[in-house]
Formats: sequence, C-alpha cells, structure tokens
Amino acid sequence: MKVPESSAAFREATWADLAPYYEDLATRPLDRTNVEAWLQDWSDFEALLAEAAALAHFAYSCDTADAASEAAQLRFASEIDPKADEQRSRLQRRLVDLGYETPELVTTIQRFRNQLELFREANVPLYGELAKLSTGWAKVIGAMTVEWDGEETTPARMWPYLENDDRTVRERAFRKQFEPYIAQRDVLADYFDEMYDVRQRIARNSGFANYRDFAHREKNRFDYTPDDCFRFHDAVEEVVRPVADRLHERRRKHLGVDRLRPWDLFVDPKRRPALHPYTDVRDFAARARDVFTHVEPDFGGYFSRMADAGLLDLDNRKGKAPGGYCDALPHQKLPLIFMNAVNIDEDLRTLLHESGHCFHVFEASEIRYLFQRHPGAEMAEVASMSMELLASPYIDVQHGGYYSEADSQRSKRWLLERAIHFFPHCASVDALQQWMYTTPEGRDADARDQKWLELRRRFEGDQVDWSGLDRERIARWYYQPHFFDYPFYYIEYGLAQLGALQVWRNSMSDRDEAVRSYRRALALGATRPLPELYGAAGARLIFDSKGMRELVDLVEEELSTLDD
Repeated sequence: MKVPESSAAFREATWADLAPYYEDLATRPLDRTNVEAWLQDWSDFEALLAEAAALAHFAYSCDTADAASEAAQLRFASEIDPKADEQRSRLQRRLVDLGYETPELVTTIQRFRNQLELFREANVPLYGELAKLSTGWAKVIGAMTVEWDGEETTPARMWPYLENDDRTVRERAFRKQFEPYIAQRDVLADYFDEMYDVRQRIARNSGFANYRDFAHREKNRFDYTPDDCFRFHDAVEEVVRPVADRLHERRRKHLGVDRLRPWDLFVDPKRRPALHPYTDVRDFAARARDVFTHVEPDFGGYFSRMADAGLLDLDNRKGKAPGGYCDALPHQKLPLIFMNAVNIDEDLRTLLHESGHCFHVFEASEIRYLFQRHPGAEMAEVASMSMELLASPYIDVQHGGYYSEADSQRSKRWLLERAIHFFPHCASVDALQQWMYTTPEGRDADARDQKWLELRRRFEGDQVDWSGLDRERIARWYYQPHFFDYPFYYIEYGLAQLGALQVWRNSMSDRDEAVRSYRRALALGATRPLPELYGAAGARLIFDSKGMRELVDLVEEELSTLDD
C-alpha cells in the first residue's frame, strides 16, 4: 500500500485505518531480492505513525485539560500502540526468519530477536491499560496548583522562590512545592499500585520472575547487568558522597547557617541575586540559537529550524504536564522540545539538555531505516548531557548568550555542582526501582516510602538537615515522573553523565576534535553496539569506583577555579 505524504493523514486514524498497512507488509512476498524495498516501506510507514503519535502526545502534554487532546493521546497510546506492537512482531519475525543481515543491520536484528523473545499476545491489552493509567496520572499532576500570595499557580512556579535570599520565603516555597504531592499522595500511590500490578503481570507473562528482569531485557541492555547497576550504586556512595559533602559544607559556610536545610540548596551561597536568563521565552529561544552556533554552526541552524516550525513549547503554565522532553518527528526529520521554564538558571540547563537530544535526532535522521536511528537511552543521554557541558563556554552575552562573564561563571559552577549532586539522586531512583520490583514489599505504599527515606540517607548522607520533613522528602519520589511513566529509565542518566564528563574532558584539550567525535557518535544512531558508540564519542562505559573517581576529581578541580 502507498503511504500518505504527511503524518496529518494519520491524525484522526483508528486501528481500522492502520491495520491494512501492517497486513500488506505481513503478507507481501519477501525474499532477499526485495527485502530492502520492503524494509524501506515498513520504515516509511512507521515514521508517519510515530510522528502522528508524537504530535498527539505533545498536544496533550501542552494542555492536559483539553478533552480532544486527551482523547487523541488515549487513542494512540491505549488503542493503536499496543496493537501496532503486536503487528511489528509479525514483521520482525519475517525479517529474522529470512536470515538477511548487513553490517549496518546487526544491532537492529539483535533487538528484533530480543523483542520477539519477549513478545506475548496476552500483554497487548496490558500495555493499553498502562497507557490509560499514565494518562490519568498525568492529568492529576497537570491539575495541581498551589496558592501563593493570594494567587493560584503551579508547583513548578515555586522554583524561583527557592533562590530567594530570604530564608523564610525559601522555606515557604519549598513546602508549597510539595504540598499538592503530599495532599495527593494516596491518589498517586494508587495509580502506582495499579501500574505496578500490570507491569509485574507483563513480566510473568513473558517468563520473568519480576518486572526488573523483564525491563532490563526489554530495554536491550546487552552490555551491562543489574549487578553492574549495584556496582554503580556502591561507587556513588564511596566516591561521590564525600565530594557532595564538601560542596554542602562550602555552601553552609557561605550562607552562615548552623545546618543546611533543603530550602538552602538552590539559593546563591554568597547571597547574590538569583540568575534569570531571559526576559520572555522568545528571547530565551533566540539566544539559544547563538549559543549553539558557537558550539557548531550546524547546531544553530538545527535549532532555528525547530523554532521556525513552532516545535518549541517552553514556558510553564497551568494544565501542562510535568517535566521536559524531546521527541522526534521522523517523517519530517525534525525534533520538538517540551519543557516548563520559569525563568531560572535551571531552565537554561534543561534547554541545552533537550537540544542535545534534538541534535541527535538531526544527526541520525539520514540513516536509512527508522529502526536504526535510536540507540537507547544510555547513548541518547550522552547526547543531551554533553551538550550542557559543550555549550557552557558560550552562555555569556559576548557569545550571544544570557549572562555577564561573572554570572556565566556562577552558572558554570552550578552546572558542575549539579553533576555531582545528581549522582546520589540517580542512585536513589535506580535503587528504589531495583528494590520495589524484586520484593513483595514493593507493592506496599508505606514500605516504598520508608525505603526511599533509607536510600536517601544512604546516598545523600546527613549534611542536609531533613528533620521534620519526612513527608516532603517522600514526596520527592512522587514528583519524579520516571517512576510512573518510564520505569527503569534512570540509571542511564548516571552512565551518560559519566560519558558526558569524558566528552567534556576531551574538549578541554581539543575542543574541535571533541565536537567532531561527538557528532560522529550521534550520526551512528543505533548502528553500532553501545560500547562502540561511547568509543566513537571518546568515552567508555563506567561502573567502577576508579573510573568514577577520575572524573569526579576533575570536576572538583575545575570547581576550585570557578567563582570561589
């Protein structure tokens, strides 16, 4: 069947409209003489469908209160996607059984074989249930508001007040930020319980004892094991925690307080005015283009194409889903960015991060088949986290960026400090998931909350005084969307941060070559195994204390030169 010229043709599609395309691909004669044409037809169709689904998700993320957007999101996520996955298994089986393989398709065939081994027809409706639960959860989060000085606003709008020099204002904002999550804790826990049950059923249907083991395979983690994740946790506790303690002690001394409280962690420790990178989101995006141009002229051009196409939704407002993401529109070979900016320095970090994902989409878009383009989160996050670091020399106004030289030094310092403080959070998130899906207690909401507190104490230590704040500290895991929507998507951030720090280290000695290697790695998409992708970027996978210490020591050394 001839595919449409635009994904708009699938905007209102039902499964009945799409099924004939899969049936044609599943029944068409196939041999080695026509397999590449067949793969191209399959790829072109999937690109259109993926683009239509991405645009539906984007529209719903931007306005979770819009009934039409909610209906479209549910149609794609709960009705179309599970049935499409079932049909993809038919097509994957045809290719695998044909025995056709080229060097560029080796990793794709490996993934297809893995997915075929995991596929069970009984799981098709279960994925539909998960999609409905996810939509309901997002609606709850999107409707959350807080009252601040007589006005109704969103929890995300509390972030700027956490940078206020007045400690009482910071404390009030901190408590307000988590207030709706505490109030809705039971609702969120019920959603998670239902998701947990469905995921465990999916795992058992596929022959696994628990969802942890299933998810590890589902994510095509061929190059590391759960035991490697535990090695990573231990390394964070051994290597990173002492450095984080030293950074906290520096902050405490500058602030002149007896004990750091959690609302002291985002204010400037020298009590300088908070950094506000832009006047409005249009200015925010315009300056980003100039920053990226200095990293690599093509990157500035890529960003302009997205802005001109209206594929940036950056500012926070009531009704938006939480968080931020990049998604690909594979037919148009364009990405989009969704985020919740509130005019704080962290917004700049988020925009640089998501733009790194976007540049990955651009660089890999010329790879012939859609299936070969996305390498998995471990490498995708290297693209995003490296961009935060590679762009950091150009965020000052002299390069068309946001800050004076002094303020850019403050921002760079916070970027590196945040990299250190991120590792304990990453280890906490992954360790909780490792635990909750491998023990019956993981189904108990109170037990999950207590385990989270235990893990936070393990990885974060006691430099920050959380006394009397257990409810707020527990709310932090409910605040993290990955637990609900992207289970076991978090250790990748830690591995990728170590990869990105290696790219950054390379740039300190040869910036141009580091950027070229970065681009070469992104352009490989998923056509090489993960260790080779890291190698192309000038990095390696790190789980051990020794490798982690080399990079953390480098960060601490660089911090000693910045704004101290």
